[in-house]
Amino acid sequence: MHKLLGGLTKYLKRQEIVTDSMVFRMHNHFTTVLLFTCSMLITATQYVGNPISCIVQGLPTHVINTYCWITSTFTMPDAFNRQIGLEIAHPGVANDFGDVDARKYYTYYQWVCFVLFFQAVLCYIPQWLWSFWEGGLMQALVMGMNCGMDSKENIAKKKNTLMEYLILHIRSHNTYVYRYFACEILCLINIVGQLYLMNRFFDGEFLSYGLRVLQFSDTPQEERIDPMVYVFPRVTKCIFHKYGASGTIQQHDSLCILPLNIVNEKTYIFIWFWFFILAIMLVFLLIYRVVIISAPMIRARLLHLSTRMLPIEICQSVSKKVDLGDWWILYILSSNMDSLLYKDFLMEFTKKRVIPSKSVSDFSNQKTLKDMKKGPTRKSYVKPHVVLVT
Repeated sequence: MHKLLGGLTKYLKRQEIVTDSMVFRMHNHFTTVLLFTCSMLITATQYVGNPISCIVQGLPTHVINTYCWITSTFTMPDAFNRQIGLEIAHPGVANDFGDVDARKYYTYYQWVCFVLFFQAVLCYIPQWLWSFWEGGLMQALVMGMNCGMDSKENIAKKKNTLMEYLILHIRSHNTYVYRYFACEILCLINIVGQLYLMNRFFDGEFLSYGLRVLQFSDTPQEERIDPMVYVFPRVTKCIFHKYGASGTIQQHDSLCILPLNIVNEKTYIFIWFWFFILAIMLVFLLIYRVVIISAPMIRARLLHLSTRMLPIEICQSVSKKVDLGDWWILYILSSNMDSLLYKDFLMEFTKKRVIPSKSVSDFSNQKTLKDMKKGPTRKSYVKPHVVLVT
């Protein structure tokens, strides 16, 4: 089991450079690992036994098991309301008396492991897209200043390089922040879309699945219908036809036990609760992003909360001087830089009002955003001509 699931632990490790929110990571990392783990556990039949075992007389057992697995089994929905042991043998198992249309067939259990794998891939797409768009910019800006153990000369050089980059590229990071917000919107679209697809996958039984499980314990004993057994039946029926000795068609009615559904029902009850909780958190997160975009005054408060060591007046001054994208870069830097270094850097940044000269665009070897991602300390970098007014 450790060898099977050990490779997924690397996705849950703490990142040295953080460029996203906790909810974003919960969607992209935790949910992806959760779905991959469920897919592997369901696939590994050696941990849960055979996926199907049928009871039949006069025929090879392995033939019936294989046939019933690939052709699907069925239950009688009206049999879930009958008394077990007197009217029926198991929940949902009864004679159909020729009413073929009354059967409820279950074909999804053959596809559960593949669907879970596909869901995991969909949950990781926003993270892949953001990693592609972000391109390591934040790691290049931090330059190891997340740890204050360095010489004063190196720290001063790094802060000057970071200052020069922000001054040169002032008001040019709006694309950066809006791309990140787009990835968060994609997370919500993904969760809502997966809830809809799972509901279609289980014939309209999934959206109310968790609520019915919660209401199950409050229902009187004589009226109880276990929703987990109804959606994931443990005993079903299968009919196998073969030619007899005289050439006539013989019908063999067998009971099939589906031990894999014990795992499926627990897996999807957890997924139901997690997906709805995650969808609610993503909705509040997007409302929070709308507030940040539409209310510039809140940005100073958020910057102050991220760096308690700075006075609120400094945070207000910074927030007024920069656009949303530049503010977002400074806000993310507060989570990745050493607190003392960030305090000194932001105080220096606050004292400077940037007035670009006309000759800045004449330098062909200016440091571009692409160069900054590759490494902010390249020797080819020429300090921009700016006038700093305190």
